[in-house]
Amino acid sequence: MTEAHVTAAVLVIGNEILSGRTKDANLPYLGERLAELGIRLAEARVVPDLEAEIVAAVDALRARYTYVFTTGGIGPTHDDITAECVAAAFGRPLIRNPEALALLQAHYAPGDLNEARLRMANTPEGASLIENPISHAPGFRIENVHVLAGVPAVMRAMFEGLAPGLTGGPPLRSRTLTSKLPEGALAAGLGAVQERYPEVDIGSYPSFRDGRPSVAVVLRATDEPRLAAAAEEVGALIRDLGAEPRETG
Repeated sequence: MTEAHVTAAVLVIGNEILSGRTKDANLPYLGERLAELGIRLAEARVVPDLEAEIVAAVDALRARYTYVFTTGGIGPTHDDITAECVAAAFGRPLIRNPEALALLQAHYAPGDLNEARLRMANTPEGASLIENPISHAPGFRIENVHVLAGVPAVMRAMFEGLAPGLTGGPPLRSRTLTSKLPEGALAAGLGAVQERYPEVDIGSYPSFRDGRPSVAVVLRATDEPRLAAAAEEVGALIRDLGAEPRETG
């Protein structure tokens, strides 16, 4: 598996994200950690708690990327339908997973494991479990799809447990240069640098502080010498335009 082929998508599931009521914290974490593992996050989608939408997204993403990570929708309530939807996407029956059931039985006191909580033991047939060291209700993996919790602390614990088993390429490194220039002043020069370094992702991100424009240029690559050379050219470009670059990351 070469670095160019190691890609991932994140599928965020939940009406609460789309409504704006809940701010998603999982995507930034996964993007950063995947880059460290040499896995390029190539796409992210947010879908509502609707079976047809979830099934269609899982089908599309698992065919396109090396890994798919879903977050949300594996709790005990009626709108937690991710397990059913992933089973449907793979054409497999939804079962009461014996290993997951044993974990829940060990965690809950007698009489507390009601039917709603038992739903958290359901997985597609043939799925393997992803450990949840915080609240014990597991996630699961089926082929290249990894189903994680939506609660950030739980999702992170699940991901860190499965991370050693993921196959990636060289880590994706980044450099960030900021300056007090308007983005338009850099546009032509940045385009020329990008042409000379096609293997380096170069993006510019403008902002306004105290009514004055500034821009952050972010460069990302797995080849550190080429990344350093491209960053040096961007720094020289900023200086040629009369500003002083400041490296912030």
